Order: sequence, then structure tokens, then C-alpha cells
Amino acid sequence: MSGAGPNFIGTCRYPLRVSIFGMTPAQPAGDDARLLGEELALLIDGATNYAIYMLDPRGYVTIWNRGAERIKGWTQVEVLGQHAALFYIPEDVLAGKPHADLARASVKGRLEEESWRLRKDGSEFLASVTITALYDDAGALRGFGKVVRDITDQKAAETALMRREQHLHSILETVPDAMIVIDERGRIASFSAAAERIFGYAENDVLGCNVDLLMPAPDRQRHDGYLAAYLAGGARTVIGAVRAVTGVRQNGDTFSAELAVGETLSGGQRIFTGFVRDLTGRERTERRLRELQSELIHVSRLSAMGTMASTLAHELNQPLTAIANYLETTRDLLVDPSAETVALVREALDDAAGQSLRAGQIVRRLREFVARGDVEQRAEPLNALVREAANLGLIGAAQAGVETVMHFAPDAELVHADRIQIQQVLVNLIRNALQAIAASPRRVLTITTTVESEHCMQVSIADSGEGIAPEMADRLFQAFASTKPDGMGVGLSICRTIVEAHHGRIWADSPPGGGAAFHFTLLREHRNVG
Repeated sequence: MSGAGPNFIGTCRYPLRVSIFGMTPAQPAGDDARLLGEELALLIDGATNYAIYMLDPRGYVTIWNRGAERIKGWTQVEVLGQHAALFYIPEDVLAGKPHADLARASVKGRLEEESWRLRKDGSEFLASVTITALYDDAGALRGFGKVVRDITDQKAAETALMRREQHLHSILETVPDAMIVIDERGRIASFSAAAERIFGYAENDVLGCNVDLLMPAPDRQRHDGYLAAYLAGGARTVIGAVRAVTGVRQNGDTFSAELAVGETLSGGQRIFTGFVRDLTGRERTERRLRELQSELIHVSRLSAMGTMASTLAHELNQPLTAIANYLETTRDLLVDPSAETVALVREALDDAAGQSLRAGQIVRRLREFVARGDVEQRAEPLNALVREAANLGLIGAAQAGVETVMHFAPDAELVHADRIQIQQVLVNLIRNALQAIAASPRRVLTITTTVESEHCMQVSIADSGEGIAPEMADRLFQAFASTKPDGMGVGLSICRTIVEAHHGRIWADSPPGGGAAFHFTLLREHRNVG
């Protein structure tokens, strides 16, 4: 500090009962007082991050440090003798705040607040302000000490941090996965809203409890041992991995879940964050999907059986009636046999045998009919048919991180098809594709309908999986050929039977970008115009 500042402190125009730092220094005299004043001046000037200045009882500046010059912009010469209202924003001046602040400080002894202040260049800044009333030994008010700190950047950083925390909190509160934080002892430190929904507990009910209350036996009894072994230097087999677990709700119900655990250090202590995904909905969806697929197959079988029964009754009626007539005639002719009647009997039996062969041919033809899968077909809008099947086949795909891309031909395109049978084919191909990309880092499934030719439409199901195994390329559509450990190998065989019954063809290939693509064609149904 320069100029009047050091001289003022050195001469001690009035004794300080309370300094601006809240201390009451002793009353030295002579050279000691001068040295103390100079040291105090150096100390105050050295606090460049703080604007430290003094006001007389009426609010006029008497001392001004270098920190005040740096923060506010005015030099000591410019502000000495100026009223403190100079540093207030205009609206606060109009409201009488400068005088009101000094009045409050004089009554309470000390005033602390955060408010906006003005710089010399007219810019405003958010300040942390402390005003201390200074009294002499007789209790008379001798002035005010003020300490001002620019906290604009600090508050902006705090606000940004608070907003980020609020944003993160809102995300964690809306994600469907439960988030549970535990300490090194396995005690629950945080329990998200999703965790409350999934497990049925309120956060306040479980904070501080052992996380093993969310586990069934025998995991509950083993968890503390697992945690202790890990903290003692065990293998990191759990951290960062996703594994299947079983959870227990507050009502005692168990459910299947996926668990991913992360670890971090906070205040020198290790904390673990677990994300739990309830698989109840997925299992329910998969179970419903299996039921719907079973219903589709059942409907298909009933349709074929119904067609076979009605056709069999109609086609076999004539030969069976003829056989019955021939046999009755033969019986009558043998009542009084003669050479002539025996010849007639022989002729009737030949005719009966012929009708029997005809009946056998009818049965054989019907068996071939069922094997080909001939069904009742009619004009169907292809895109609507595909969308309906996709809605069924893609259940749970979004939750599994699958990106579905659809490219469709014009909606006016019709095909000659049995809707149930073709949707059975589509669902089968879509589910196969989803299984093929389940473990892939990139999960994309593409469904396309295009005009193949004047007479055919083409449907394609492509995935981003590992592609078709070379040893299976020639056997994909054969019965009982499968690469799945639990597969029967009949799905693609049934698909081929159904497609060929629709006078189409089905095949698979490996696109240039990788993965596998299955295609099949259907006959176009042209509308009559005129």
C-alpha cells in the first residue's frame, strides 16, 4: 500500500479496538508503532486477491489496498475521500443499500453477504463482502473495515457443477437400471429411484444396511466373505463384467437380473457401484414370444389339417362309394353263381381294385400336398405384413441394444400369400438374426422389401453378426441341421417349405460388410386397373 495508507496506519489517527481482521493489537509507541504500521500495510497490500479498504463513519474511503485496485479498477488516489456508494450497482444505490449496509453493520457489528458490485469500467461482478464496524475503547464508532472478494468465477463453477450434478441425478433417476453404491464394508450408501422400484425398498430404509439383504440364500451368507477376499487382493473377476444374478424384493419374491459392478476411490476409501437390470420384463416378453410362435405354428398346422380333412372327405367319397357298390353287386351275383355271373364278379372285383388304387393315389397326393405346405393364399399388403411380424419378432431388441433399420418398397405392393405362414417365416428369421448378433459389439438388424422382378417381391433380413459358418452354408435349410447347442434344426427347413409352397424361393448369403442375410421371394398380386 502506498500514499496515505501507511501514513494513516503508522500515525494511528484513532486507536483500533477491532481491526479489519477481528484482532485487537496492543498499543505500541514511537518507532515500534511505526514499524507495526508498515508491517500491517505490507500485509494488507500483499492480499491481492482481496479488496481491503476502510471507511470513515459516514462511508468515505480512507484506506485502499492494491487488491482493491486490481479487483475494482480504481487507484488509491481516485477513491480516497469517495463515498462507498461508488462501488454499488445503480439499482442498489437507488434503493439506498450503501447506507443501509453500514447501518446494519453498525448495529450488528459485522455484515456478511454476497451481492453484485461495480468496477471502474462499468462491469459488474459477484462479490463476497464483509463489513466490520470499528469502535474505539470508549465505544464510539470510528469507521468500517471492508473485505471484498470477486467470486464470479467461483460461483459460475459452482453453478455449473451443481447443474452437472442435477443433470447426472436426473439421468440416474430415470434410467431403468437400479444403481446401488456400497462402501468397503458392504453397507449401502446410495439407492436410486430405479432401485426403489425394482426391489421395493425406500432409500431411507436401506441406507447403512448390508447389501446382502437384496440377495437370496446362499449368496446372502457368502457375500461378506467374497468382499473381504477381494479387498485382501482377490482377482477382479466381478469388476467391469456383466453377470447373471438373482435378486430378492422386499416382499420376498426372487427375480433374474444382470449385474455390472464398478469400483472407485473416494476420500481414500473404496466404493463400489452396482447397476442392476431387472430381467423380469424381458423373460415375460420372451415367454410371450414363444407362446405366440407356438400359436402361429399351431394355427398353421390346424389350417393344413383342416384343408386335408375337408379335401380327403370330398376326394375319397367317390372311389369309396364305387367300391361299396361293386362289392354289393358281387355279393348279389354270388347268390346263384354261374359261368356268366362269375365273369361279372371278376369284372366287378377288377373295378373295385381300380377304385382302391384311385383312393390310394388320393391319399398319397394329399400327403404330398401337406409336405409342400400348400395353404389358402390371398392378396396381402407386403409392408403391413412385414411390420406386424417385426413388431412380434423384435420384442426386447431395443433393450438389448439392437439398432433396427427398415427399408420398404411402396406400400401399395401386394403379394399372394397366407399371412400367418409368411409371418411365421419372418419371425423365425428375425429371431435367428437377433441371436446371431447378441454377442456382437455392433448390433444392427436390417429388414428390406424390394421389387425383385415384374412377378416377384423380395424380403431380406440382414444382421451384423459373425456370418454363416462355412460348414453350414450348404445345409442351412436341411432338416435337423443347426449350429445352436439347443437347436432342433427344423426352423429354416419349415421356412423353406412354407416359401416354396408360395411358389417362391429362399436363400442366404454373406454381404460385403459382414454378417449374414436371408432372402425370400413371394409372388406379386397385381391390382386390376380399369
